[in-house]
Amino acid sequence: MIAADGEQLGILSKEEALLKAKEAELDLVEVASSAQPPVARIVDWEKFRYQESKKEQQARKNRSDVDIKEIWLSPRIAEHDLMVRLKRVDEFLEAGRKVKITVKFRGREMAHPEVGHQIVKQALDYFGDKINIERETKFEGRSLTTIIGPVRNNKKEEEQNA
Repeated sequence: MIAADGEQLGILSKEEALLKAKEAELDLVEVASSAQPPVARIVDWEKFRYQESKKEQQARKNRSDVDIKEIWLSPRIAEHDLMVRLKRVDEFLEAGRKVKITVKFRGREMAHPEVGHQIVKQALDYFGDKINIERETKFEGRSLTTIIGPVRNNKKEEEQNA
């Protein structure tokens, strides 16, 4: 049992706890039901609920969803078109997102998978050390895919968490 001012009151029966809460003109709230014995606190219920909702909002705000963007390429893509797409991928990486690079083969293009591998290699070489290869290049049906992500700078992350 915890009082409204944060003082530990020890183990009390349910009736004693309700009596203390009524004397303080506050509510009795169970905060840890899985603990043995369960932990209850004397608080203003509305204020407690408001603080809990603020904690949840802050947790949602700080949460980062893993968002994978996808870029489609063709084995016959022109050099300039490839560079335009790779600049777009660079923007995604700077935003901290992972990117799935897909080379889609159509018809007889499947006869020359090495062309797709060359395009993926060219893309990976374009980024150099700025990327982490999350999943190696492999065929998925008629598509050649790889997933890349930005390199995490541990010093920056440690400073932000401190």
